[in-house]
Amino acid sequence: MEWLLSDTHRRMRWKNGRGETIEIAVEPRGATLETFQWRVSTAAVVEDGVFSTFEGIDRTLAVLGGGTLVLSIHNGSEQALNPTSAPLSFAADAPCRARLIGAAVTDLNVMSRRGVCRHSLQRLVPGIACEQASHEAVVVAAPEAAVVQIDGSRLELRPLDALRLPSGHTVVLLSGDAWLAQFDPVST
Repeated sequence: MEWLLSDTHRRMRWKNGRGETIEIAVEPRGATLETFQWRVSTAAVVEDGVFSTFEGIDRTLAVLGGGTLVLSIHNGSEQALNPTSAPLSFAADAPCRARLIGAAVTDLNVMSRRGVCRHSLQRLVPGIACEQASHEAVVVAAPEAAVVQIDGSRLELRPLDALRLPSGHTVVLLSGDAWLAQFDPVST
């Protein structure tokens, strides 16, 4: 298990230059936007605009806080996301436009390279054990601090602290808010 402290996360400009992202975890470590297999990040969306496109990438987005983010993806169908919505998965190489309703939002973004890796993202439910069945996982405390139990060990996470886990762990959210992103290589 690797502890990823929020004050050590890499900050960088969005691929389209319109905002800033905070990279929580990436595989392989130190990978660029063009070379990652998977990536977990967060960002503030403060204005309407076009999302960055990532060729060959699948994306899942959750709204952690703020107002409502309305996404218009490729074919014009709209999906509204707010802090109580389930995460939305879509192709990151499809054109996507965002529109805010109400306050700016903070999002959690999970991406994986199609054909190399696949991912899932879920909000942990307090007191419910989640058996990690994936090859690798990242637990993120977001948007607030969280207390989690990993295989019986109690860990306190500050907002946006994360834990990078190899396969086979049991995760229980004891208090606060946390998300679990899971990653598996695609069999060839």
